[in-house]
Amino acid sequence: MTTPKRNPRPKLKKINVNSKDQWKKILREIDKADIPIDMLIGLDVNLIDGTVVSINVKELLADGTDPELLGKMLDLKLKALDNIIKDINFMVSIDDVANTVQPVTDQILKNL
Repeated sequence: MTTPKRNPRPKLKKINVNSKDQWKKILREIDKADIPIDMLIGLDVNLIDGTVVSINVKELLADGTDPELLGKMLDLKLKALDNIIKDINFMVSIDDVANTVQPVTDQILKNL
């Protein structure tokens, strides 16, 4: 009598969430409306007439601007200018995101 062949378990891929490249990939998938203001380096608002308005968020926060107030002001201004905005480029601090998220990620994945 022959024993039936068992399907071997598929090889599991280990995710390396420590590398900057992996964090860049993760950040590309995030809905930009959900980015905390203190994770932003800045943003470039590209208007339909070709004008680019650059906002240095890190500098504004370093100068003492309240993050919550800055976030609200940016939201209001972007909504008001929505009809002339072509697109917005968000510059996110990969280091800040990694330093904030990595400890939680490590805790969740420690037993895998």
